[in-house]
Amino acid sequence: MTTENIIELDCLGLLCPLPVLKTRKRLQSLEAGDLLLVKTDDPAAVIDMPHYCNESGHELVESREDGEVMAWVLRKV
Repeated sequence: MTTENIIELDCLGLLCPLPVLKTRKRLQSLEAGDLLLVKTDDPAAVIDMPHYCNESGHELVESREDGEVMAWVLRKV
């Protein structure tokens, strides 16, 4: 996966439900197939982000943990 086509969204320091709400708003302005990298440090995001993808139909391409920061790569459908 190349990083040049990934739009980044920093949700560090935000608590539930703000990371999901900001993710939803940012995805609205993207084209189908675009990738969005969301960085979170809210422990609830481990449940919230996959659930949001399942409910909205967007693809959760990747999730990875780097210390307390979680990185989520979503593909808009």
